This record gives sequence, structure tokens and C-alpha cells, in this order.
Amino acid sequence: MNCDAYHIFFKNLANPLKTKIITELRQKSMTVSELTEIIKVEQSKLSHALTNLKFCKLVTVKQKGKQRIYSLNKKTILPILKIIDKHRMSYCSGCSSGKK
Repeated sequence: MNCDAYHIFFKNLANPLKTKIITELRQKSMTVSELTEIIKVEQSKLSHALTNLKFCKLVTVKQKGKQRIYSLNKKTILPILKIIDKHRMSYCSGCSSGKK
């Protein structure tokens, strides 16, 4: 068991900006410009967060001309998000709005 890997993985999921990115990319693949417009954060901050998400393979990137299109890792992250949603619905009824 590699506790450092768990820490890095869950730290990515716990970061508010990275969570917003994951939430938006769950809807559809997007460019940095599209994400910046939706999330309303500086492009440099967003790019830094995407770099960390790419490092852990939470997001993937494809080059399309001059644009980079970011997507969630459909093989692993989407199933994990579904498990989290199912867990929340079954065991965290007070968390449904996302507010404490």
C-alpha cells in the first residue's frame, strides 16, 4: 500500500478548483479557454491545476490543431465518480446539496 499515492490522489479530488474542473469535464471535453470562461479563474491557475490532474491521469489531453482538448479519464475516473455519487446518495443524505 502506497500512502503517498493515496494522499496525492485524494488531494486532487479534495481541491475546490480541481473539483470544479472535474465537474465540468464530466459534462463534456473542453479546452483551457472554455474551462476558464466557465469556472471564472485565471488561465495560469487553471493550467497549473490541469497539469496536476494530468500527472495523476485524472484527465487526458488530445491535441487538435493548436488547441488542447481536456477530458476525464473515462476508464478510471468516471467509474470512481459514479461510486462516490452512489455512496453519497446511500450514506451521506445531508451532503446532497454539496454544502455543510
